[in-house]
Amino acid sequence: MTSASTTTPRRAVWLVARREIIMRVRTKGFVIGTAAIIVVLAGYLLLQNTLFGGAERSTVGLSGQATAVAEPLKQAAQQLGHEVETRDVPSQQLGRQQVADGELDALVSGAPAALKVLADDDLDADLRNSLNGLAQQQVLAAKLAEAEVEDPAGVLNQVNATEVQVSYLNPPEPDRGQRLVMGLVLAFLLYMSVATYGMQVATGVVEEKSSRIVEILLATLRPWQLLLGKVLGLGVVGLIQLTVIGVVGLAVASATGALTISGVAAGALGWGIGWYLLGYFLYATLFAAAASLVSRQEETQQVTAPMLMILVIGFVAGLNMLVQDSAGAGATVLSLIPLLSPIMMPGRIAMGTAPVWQIGLALVLTVATIVLVTWLAGRIYRNAVLHTGSRVKLRDALR
Repeated sequence: MTSASTTTPRRAVWLVARREIIMRVRTKGFVIGTAAIIVVLAGYLLLQNTLFGGAERSTVGLSGQATAVAEPLKQAAQQLGHEVETRDVPSQQLGRQQVADGELDALVSGAPAALKVLADDDLDADLRNSLNGLAQQQVLAAKLAEAEVEDPAGVLNQVNATEVQVSYLNPPEPDRGQRLVMGLVLAFLLYMSVATYGMQVATGVVEEKSSRIVEILLATLRPWQLLLGKVLGLGVVGLIQLTVIGVVGLAVASATGALTISGVAAGALGWGIGWYLLGYFLYATLFAAAASLVSRQEETQQVTAPMLMILVIGFVAGLNMLVQDSAGAGATVLSLIPLLSPIMMPGRIAMGTAPVWQIGLALVLTVATIVLVTWLAGRIYRNAVLHTGSRVKLRDALR
């Protein structure tokens, strides 16, 4: 490194960050870890498309003339790998109540050529296709039964245009399922990235402190330059990994048909990268400050446990709230808490349930917290990083 007299603060920070980037990106662990996450993500998407869609089961109530399609419906659905159980329902009113109570996945009524379907908030795609096929067969049979067919092309068009009439007790939100998966995957990736690279900052600080390398580095650098350079360097490494995983995952999901709203997904990925930077910087400075209090790797887990506990509890609770009601009071409050906003808010944004004012408020609160935490962490790091031997007490480091 250049001497302190000829090294500007910006260049000093860059040299430390560059050292961290080169050291981490070139390691086998980084390459293998990134590839492993991509393979798991791609495998999950392919498995979801091939296996999970073929073992579904629906319970369908049949009312009135629709009872005649019981056996044809079972056979048609079976060809698509979907098992259907049918029940005769005495009245549409009773069937409607059973759909609302969850006893039936759908209620089918009307003539076989003009079937009407009632579902709660979603209708299985295989079941819909099977019912459409039955209705089209009925229309075709009726046309062929006529004495003469003057316009075969017109008949074919009429058959192809025949679809069952579907209504819902609770109309579904557009693309809700895909948005939910995006939100959950994004929350998971951000949690893993922040926790992984935050801990790498902590272990790096303890390693340099225990090996006395930090004493050599601080002969030419100021403590804040070393801290900022280390945090920025590892942050860039995490950003590279997250971007690669996100772009490849988005491409695989679009190619396999698991994701049809790629524009929304790209926007969600952009928000995710932005929130990763905020979350990482917030936690990395906390991890670095905590790690500077100890001199042995065995003690690293003890001093970083509170931050990890906040991340884990927030992630688990937040994931459940995203699934149950991402617009509810619980999810809203968690997404506005600065230490949890980087995990929760991107998920809510991906699901389309975060108003602009909540996003803005979460950004302001998180940035303000980062400023405060950076000042405190810098003070702790400066006072404790050169202290070896016994663990430094927090109140002593703050003096």
